[in-house]
Amino acid sequence: MAAAAETRIVRLEQGGSRDLDSVMAVMEQAFGTRYGEAWTRSQCAGILPMSGVALRLARYDGEAVGFSLFRSVADEAELLLIAVLPDHHRRGIGRLLLDDFIQRAQADGASRVHLEVRDRNPAIAMYRAAGFKPVGRRRKYYHGDDGRDFDALTFAKSI
Repeated sequence: MAAAAETRIVRLEQGGSRDLDSVMAVMEQAFGTRYGEAWTRSQCAGILPMSGVALRLARYDGEAVGFSLFRSVADEAELLLIAVLPDHHRRGIGRLLLDDFIQRAQADGASRVHLEVRDRNPAIAMYRAAGFKPVGRRRKYYHGDDGRDFDALTFAKSI
C-alpha cells in the first residue's frame, strides 16, 4: 500500500542532456564505486543524442529521485541504466521506471526487452517479478574499486 501511495506523487518526464547533473547525482548515490556499475558523464552525454535512446526522470516534489536510460533498435529494447536514490528505495519508483520502459518499448514496436545487472544486485527480484528471465552471464564484467570482479547477468522478456 505504501508503494502505491508514493508512486502516485512521483512524476515521470522525458529527460535530455540538460538533466545530466541530476542523472549523475542519482547515479553517484545509487551506484557508488563499489561494484563498477556507474557510467561516466561523458558516456551518458555521448549516448543521449543517438537514435532510439530515451532518458526518463522520476521526480518527487520536483527533485530527481530516479531515472532510466534505454534504447530501442528494430524490434528490441535494452534497459541501459536504472537508478533510484537510496532514500527512496522500496517505494515503487524503480518498478514505475521499469514498467514505463516496457510500455515505451512496446509502443516503439519492440517485441522483446532485455537488461544486464550485476550478479546479486537486489534489483534482480524486481526484474523477476516483472517477468524477466535469465538468459546469459558475462563473467567478471564489472570491476569494483577494491579490485574484485563481478559477473553480469542478462535478463530478457517477450512483450
